[in-house]
Amino acid sequence: MSDTLSPAEAGKFAAAMASVAEIEDGMTVGLGTGSTAAWMVRALAKRAKDEGMTLTCVPTSERTAGLARALGLTVVGLDDVDRIDVTIDGADEFDGHMRLIKGGGAAHLREKLVAAASDRMIVITDPSKDVETLGAFPLPIEVIPFGWKGTEKRIREVLAASEVDGRETVLRMKDGAPVLTDQGNYVIDAHLKRIADPESLSMALADIPGVVEHGLFIGLCDTVIIGHPDGKHETRMHDQTPAWGDVIMELAALLPTA
Repeated sequence: MSDTLSPAEAGKFAAAMASVAEIEDGMTVGLGTGSTAAWMVRALAKRAKDEGMTLTCVPTSERTAGLARALGLTVVGLDDVDRIDVTIDGADEFDGHMRLIKGGGAAHLREKLVAAASDRMIVITDPSKDVETLGAFPLPIEVIPFGWKGTEKRIREVLAASEVDGRETVLRMKDGAPVLTDQGNYVIDAHLKRIADPESLSMALADIPGVVEHGLFIGLCDTVIIGHPDGKHETRMHDQTPAWGDVIMELAALLPTA
């Protein structure tokens, strides 16, 4: 199949196929949203059917839920499970610390809730999403419709005090009307160009009244699978083991001084 795809889609397909190899019979799986995740859902459904696997799937959007059901997967809500073994999702950007920007499909609220309930989060992507510094992709910020202009003003105030290279905010529109998330909220896209301190910005945006969620995913992803146009893939794991130099410095700080 990958021979008939564009280079970008072939990369997404390769990553999706590699990711479903991580799934075992009996697992509860979070299903992401977006074009790359759609390939994963198709691949997962085929594997489950071919191998007679019993899986419980928690989708991150209504469109993913519809696709999964149509392909014969068992779909439940987040409140119907105690935990999720692994969530597989795409990303609009990721950096070397496995921090992500998500929300191009306006599903980042549910995506973050499902990822936070998971033991693991695997991101599937193509090489174009690999960045040194987050921010080239506009940061989606989900806000409630009531008083959204005031919320946008407060967002701009936070951005003015943040280490970013751009501060333009735009209400996401489609066909002349605001885009609505599955929760009935609006999305404001912040064109930041470069985010020097994603952790600080994440906390500052979360404190704004009216902001429901934003697309910075920090500390949630532990594995990235990058698919290439030739059908090959590479896997990057989050290294949670501190460098020995850091360990020695921490131990030295605990020693009594003369």
